[in-house]
Amino acid sequence: MFSGIVQAVGAIERVEELGFGRRLTLHAPALGLDDVQVGDSIAVNGACMTVTGKTATRFTVDVSAESLSKTAGLDRRGEVNLEKSLRLGDRIDGHLVAGHVDGTGTVIAMESRGESWLLIVETGPELARYLAYKGSITVQGVSLTVNHVEDVAAGEGRRVCRFWINLIPHTVAVTTLSALRPGDRVNLEVDMLARYVERMLALRGR
Repeated sequence: MFSGIVQAVGAIERVEELGFGRRLTLHAPALGLDDVQVGDSIAVNGACMTVTGKTATRFTVDVSAESLSKTAGLDRRGEVNLEKSLRLGDRIDGHLVAGHVDGTGTVIAMESRGESWLLIVETGPELARYLAYKGSITVQGVSLTVNHVEDVAAGEGRRVCRFWINLIPHTVAVTTLSALRPGDRVNLEVDMLARYVERMLALRGR
């Protein structure tokens, strides 16, 4: 489990092809790897990964083909948001995050609004029912609050969902979100409580 509070920005510095996916080597001196062991979980851009090897400043993870098909940005070099898994008794300053990416979205806008930033992301209808005003969403591993949500027509009878997020300067400064540009794909994880509510209502209706 995670909280969506990014602990450090690291970088994928090496990508190796495997028979089932890819092996990533990440440089993460700011994360503090002294207490990390092989087998521990670290969220990489919101995707829970198992540490397969480590040094004082680097660690490796193996990403399956299934994970690669459901995520964005784990197949190439570049900066990533990192968070070590929660321990019992830790404060949860964001919201409960499983590290299981539900899907990806596309950045529609990343615009400066005074001292803050406006981030607009578009995703498919399969995630639309989990997005709500003032609800929680994880974008690239960052716990954020939805300020507005809108279902819009996308042509040929298709509909998409767009949601608006206000980013405070601190969040932009300590994550990779500052580098987002229109057209970029981002990893999304919806609030797990919304999934439980959906399941309970479905059973009640049945």
